[in-house]
Amino acid sequence: MFDLTGRVVVVSGASSGLGAQMAKGFAGQGATLVITARRVEKLEALAAELRAGGTEVLPLKCDVTNSEMVDEVAAEVEKKYGKVDVLVNCAGSAKNAGVCDMTNDEWDFTIATDMTSVFYVTRAFANIMKKHNYGRIINIASMYGLVGNTAMDTVAYHTSKGGVVNFTRAVAAELAKYGITCNAICPGYFATELTVDTLNTDAFKAYMQATVPVGRYGNEGELNAGAIFLASDEASYVTGVILPIDGGYTCV
Repeated sequence: MFDLTGRVVVVSGASSGLGAQMAKGFAGQGATLVITARRVEKLEALAAELRAGGTEVLPLKCDVTNSEMVDEVAAEVEKKYGKVDVLVNCAGSAKNAGVCDMTNDEWDFTIATDMTSVFYVTRAFANIMKKHNYGRIINIASMYGLVGNTAMDTVAYHTSKGGVVNFTRAVAAELAKYGITCNAICPGYFATELTVDTLNTDAFKAYMQATVPVGRYGNEGELNAGAIFLASDEASYVTGVILPIDGGYTCV
């Protein structure tokens, strides 16, 4: 069960953080990996690590906010492998501010990076999946796409991730007839390059301990089981699902 041998898995935002962690998880299940991000040197380092374990890896530079570049990368992947079985939309970033203080540029940057990019990448790779009547699309949203928060002001991030949640449902309904599923994972607090400085503050640790029933941040690799399940052949009847992996934050 959950064997991904022979499956071509594309992971965006794989140069670090959750994307790199999930890439390692898919490699452990035998997948052939295409990893994309803007920082090629980090992609190459990850590719070397995965190849040392016997995984076939294709690292490709891609700015997910550039639709032409996204389309070019998709074409390159199709030319090399002839198909794409699994897409994980993990690339993202954000400018944090509240509704009264956020600038137009901060808003536009966050929406473009965290929501519009998911449309660009999904469109490009879903068109390949349609040709084969098979696909697994996994969008990495956030628990902040399901709820608000009182720890920090980040209105554009909440908005973009909420958009990804309902984009997931729309795509699931639209593409089901092509044998393509689309689901979302909503991570809770995980330490990455983008979050570690905030998460390590005493104030945020106290907030986490008061709001996360499990009482800790997520550990490296704790998203992998959810991603592998949603990517599997066995999950063929699972689509449009929004899966929080958040230590219980959204259940209280």
